[in-house]
Amino acid sequence: MDDYNSKTFWDQRYEQANTPWDLGGPSPPFARWLREGNMTPGRLLVLGAGRGHDARLFARAGFEVTAVDFSETAVSAMRSLTDPNLPIDIVQADIFDLPASYDQQFDYVLEYTCYCAIDPSRRADYADLVRRVLKPGGQLVALAFPLWDREGGPPFAVSVAEMVQLFNDRGFELAHRERPFDSVRPRQGNEELLVLERNIVFPRFSP
Repeated sequence: MDDYNSKTFWDQRYEQANTPWDLGGPSPPFARWLREGNMTPGRLLVLGAGRGHDARLFARAGFEVTAVDFSETAVSAMRSLTDPNLPIDIVQADIFDLPASYDQQFDYVLEYTCYCAIDPSRRADYADLVRRVLKPGGQLVALAFPLWDREGGPPFAVSVAEMVQLFNDRGFELAHRERPFDSVRPRQGNEELLVLERNIVFPRFSP
């Protein structure tokens, strides 16, 4: 059985060019969200950044970006594709092992196809991580995908209601939700753009 919790699994997928999650460029809904002026440049963490298409989109828009991926092969590709003058810190790491120096350092976390790639049993850990690295008032900007009810994965099916509740339980408020009109054709109707904001005061968790 494939071990999708291992770095080797993801390295092999990239080495075999078996990467259907990779759009070959930035996600259109993210690009539109930026054009509409919905985000002020700040520090942004991209989890599961892959080859870095979205990371570069935001760096070109003036964000200070940290892009993390589990796969050394993906990180190597991201480095080769990235202009060294862009403000991107490219990191090869397991997202669940990010150091304490990341705590409350980011204005935004960007999510696309990372949440659906991890073992569903670790989704609570993912939400804890996002809360840990965001500044109070920071935002998770996410494309929730895939919104289907198929068994197995990755990608593992995502429920928007469950995802929102997971973050509500950690002191996040849903600031925006939409079904993007500009999703790439194979994903139209199968993803939603969510913005979840970390409350400044939330007594159940330490800052």
